[in-house]
Amino acid sequence: MTYKNTPLILSLAFALSASTALAQTTPATDMPTQAEMWQMILQQQEQIKKLEALIGITTEKVAETEKKVEATGEILDQVALSGGMDSSHGNSGATTVGGYAELHYNGGKKDQIDQHRFVVFLGHEFSDKIRFYSELEVEHAISGSGQVGAVEMEQAFMEFDLTERTRASVGMQLVPVGIINETHEPATFYGVERNKVENNIIPTTWREAGVMLSGNLSDSFSYDVMMHSGLDTTGYGYKIRKGRQQVGNAPWKNTAVTTRVKWQGLPGVKIAASFQYQGDITQSGGLDEKATATLFEINTEINRAVSENTSFGLRALYAQWNVQADTARILGRNIQRGWYVEPSYKIALDENNAIGFFARYSLWDNEAGDNINSSFRQTTIGVSYWPHENVILKLDYQIDNFANSLQEDNRVNLGLGLQF
Repeated sequence: MTYKNTPLILSLAFALSASTALAQTTPATDMPTQAEMWQMILQQQEQIKKLEALIGITTEKVAETEKKVEATGEILDQVALSGGMDSSHGNSGATTVGGYAELHYNGGKKDQIDQHRFVVFLGHEFSDKIRFYSELEVEHAISGSGQVGAVEMEQAFMEFDLTERTRASVGMQLVPVGIINETHEPATFYGVERNKVENNIIPTTWREAGVMLSGNLSDSFSYDVMMHSGLDTTGYGYKIRKGRQQVGNAPWKNTAVTTRVKWQGLPGVKIAASFQYQGDITQSGGLDEKATATLFEINTEINRAVSENTSFGLRALYAQWNVQADTARILGRNIQRGWYVEPSYKIALDENNAIGFFARYSLWDNEAGDNINSSFRQTTIGVSYWPHENVILKLDYQIDNFANSLQEDNRVNLGLGLQF
């Protein structure tokens, strides 16, 4: 609302004040003197200034009120869109939608482009103590008979707050081990492809069905204990990555237990260690050779400011499986291990843009139990550019040094990633 007729109002005020002044200062039959006329004009100007001030204040208040109404409307629209006002989603809380995507080009012998992943996250908060999380993933763009892709459920679990420091989660969830198994959105790690050590040894991404208890022992120490379904390497010669069952009609004749402790006592520094025990990674139930297996893993993540707009990062990890089975020993797969170290340097160009440089050296061996050289060594150097904190462009070059040189593929990799 605005006062478009302000000049008319002021004119009427001028006439009214002039008539009033004339009535008060002169008789009806006498004309005012020059001095009296000047005094009247001064009085009228003073009244006009007061009216202008009053109209200005009123206009500002009306404009301010209009802004508040518009802002309230926007907030209500946002709440409605988020599902917070939609009773069909439950009796309380908001439903959250998110996700991420990765497009990769691999040069060298591969020389191919791939919409590697598209993941949709859906979560709902039933109350301030009960939540649901889920992720549905499409890999390699297309699935179906004879196709290279797949549609998979990555997570689907409930989380319950037990106390201020402890919570329990039940359902299909990521195993608490390694650096990228739980956090692997493309803008959170360097390199087009996820590192090969965590892929082949841990093996990332690794999800199981089970129950997990998590909590904080102090401001610096946290823990996770998970009892869950395990690997089944039957028919795969104890290859760890092949043993993932993806919780799809998965045999659960033998339970696995994974524990993790994490220390974050310094700003920008994390140190974590995980241990897993599985009584039989063949899920044979005594019908085949029983293979007890243990996994030990330790890692660190460091991200420290160097200056106002630069930071130094470091990731390092070591992981080893020990498999107790005669056949595994003959194949050299009774010991499977690997490690990597990855320093990085990030420069914030402005509020939204950043660029980072990294180098990574990796070594892994899934047949480390014998005297035959079967190791894989890989050096990767590259650069990442963030036009936004949730959007990333990647370029790297990998140099392979494998025991079997025929498997080497020195190449350029390009990537586009986003998360929301």
